[in-house]
Amino acid sequence: MSLVTLVSGGLDSTLMSLIAQEEGVELNPLFIDYGQLGAAREWTACKHLHDRHGLPLVTKMDISGFGKVVPCGITNTAMRINEDAFLPGRNLLLLLCGAAFAYSNQADGVAIGLLNPKNSLFPDQTCDFLSKAEAMIEATMKKRISVIAPLIEFTKADVLSLAATRGLRDTYSCHAGGKEPCGQCVACIEIENAEERS
Repeated sequence: MSLVTLVSGGLDSTLMSLIAQEEGVELNPLFIDYGQLGAAREWTACKHLHDRHGLPLVTKMDISGFGKVVPCGITNTAMRINEDAFLPGRNLLLLLCGAAFAYSNQADGVAIGLLNPKNSLFPDQTCDFLSKAEAMIEATMKKRISVIAPLIEFTKADVLSLAATRGLRDTYSCHAGGKEPCGQCVACIEIENAEERS
């Protein structure tokens, strides 16, 4: 099986890639710059982590204009980093880009690092969304490209535990894009809360 892995240099997507590699899946990693504030640091972390863990080279796709024209808290510093974090259509856009990359590379599917939807904040983080996105992609491309979320049954605490057993460190997940985690964005709060519960 071959997959396009949507990777960001963050904890979830890197763990997803490591698990897939352990299971013998052929990986085609794809990093997408959709205009997020942390794009430069995410890209740096992404390349470094793939090199450190023996993962394949990452391809970068630049669609940064999307986040500029459709601003939100994670693409525009004038908006609130937490309260305005929802970027309409982000995950559908990521999956569509990943599926197109899979199509051009004859990969079987595209994998996204979504976690247990019980704790989801946005409508594009659910199993129903994934199912409908897969159907939309098939209708668009007239080809079956699987949409999978290998971590969908895991919580952030589970991910932290699985990452620790694999020596996964130096990931970058902060939506603010600064050198140090801001402690205020959705990603920082999610990790902090999981660490407190574990």
